[in-house]
Amino acid sequence: MGTPQASLNVLMFPWLAHGHISPFLELAKKLAHKNFHVSLCSTPINLSSIKEKITHKYSLSIQLVELHLPDSPELPPHYHTTNGLPAHLASKLKDAFEMASQNFDNIFKTLKPDLLIYDVNQPWAAAIASSHNVPAVQFLTSGAATASFSLHMLKMGDEKFPFPEIHIRGYESLMTRGAVSTPEDLFKDRYRFLEALERSCNIVLIKTVRELEEKYIDYLSVLAEKKLVPLGPLVQDPVSQDEHKDIMQWLDKKNKYSTVFVSFGSEYFLSKEEMEEVAHGLEISMVNFIWVVRFPKGEKIRVEDALPEGFFERVGERGKVVEGWAPQAKIIGHLSTGGFVSHCGWSSIMESMKFGVPIIAIPMHIDQPLNATVLEEVGVGVEVVRDNNGKLQREEIAHVIRKVVVEENGEGVRRKAREVSETFKMKGEEEIEVVVEELLQLCKKKN
Repeated sequence: MGTPQASLNVLMFPWLAHGHISPFLELAKKLAHKNFHVSLCSTPINLSSIKEKITHKYSLSIQLVELHLPDSPELPPHYHTTNGLPAHLASKLKDAFEMASQNFDNIFKTLKPDLLIYDVNQPWAAAIASSHNVPAVQFLTSGAATASFSLHMLKMGDEKFPFPEIHIRGYESLMTRGAVSTPEDLFKDRYRFLEALERSCNIVLIKTVRELEEKYIDYLSVLAEKKLVPLGPLVQDPVSQDEHKDIMQWLDKKNKYSTVFVSFGSEYFLSKEEMEEVAHGLEISMVNFIWVVRFPKGEKIRVEDALPEGFFERVGERGKVVEGWAPQAKIIGHLSTGGFVSHCGWSSIMESMKFGVPIIAIPMHIDQPLNATVLEEVGVGVEVVRDNNGKLQREEIAHVIRKVVVEENGEGVRRKAREVSETFKMKGEEEIEVVVEELLQLCKKKN
């Protein structure tokens, strides 16, 4: 299949979280290479965080379009994103998003797209597309195991999930609920999830690969009564950033596969107790590490005060702590990196698999416990098991790090991660070619 000659105008509309906007942007880039023109719509605060990622070569094919949410004293514009949003405002953000539907309709009328690609929290966007006789396709940014597990629970009630290896431990039930706090919020979330799937035209796009999740993709297709179209990993290419030269120079001095990268994503913050257990675990492991430490917006905490006393002196040159942000793709792709201590956000998992780096899984919330189970099932990661109260234990953290990076009994995990990486490379643009053909056919049918 070659690049299509006819250009399609696509409106892409992700949920207001970085873990959603980032894969939408990567898909936009892939479609731009195939002669599509993409308008990516989000709130100004979210668009400001991705502007620099749209390099000159995409400047004509990817357009950023601002969606303004209603003004509200408790939800000012800097909270029109999940990044740094206080947990008690999560449901209010979803409601405000929906209240912007008239603004979105105006955008739709102005742009006159051929196709809408939308996300999990906005079935109303698909309804607007339908009112303009424009096909709408849902893009799931989660893995298929998580999506099929969630849909099974909603559709099948007490009937057991057909793959018993995917399950929620007792202490994980609160984690998976995320910021949902009331029965009304839970009901709204369930409605949005089901309605968004229902409104997708014939197909649903999903960020995964068959080699990792084949049985879950097939089961999700049965439950949703739609064709599931995997998009591949959609991993951002490493970018060159001079201000982080010191990190790369530090890594250059380390032995091959000798270092772990430690990061818990941009929207989860460790408690003081969790931070101390992770710090002690890294110290006990005796493995080199780069740890990205983040604190909630507005909290003025010194890294030195958050970590155990004497930590920096004891780890010395073996460890590097970076506050705020680090070039994740460049670090994971570096030859010295032999493991990723991760919260198991789906995008981070895909990134790690692309570069063949095994995962030390420390899931924190929402879909992450299920993602960690998939990693273990595929054989590319090992989960740090918590105690019965859901608490992290430093000895267990150190044990899993050493197993994955150093010890002989972890060779199978290391080998499997490299094999999956090779599979990703061999597939190349295969999935995107299929997606392009599906989208073109969908628009032809409508016309």
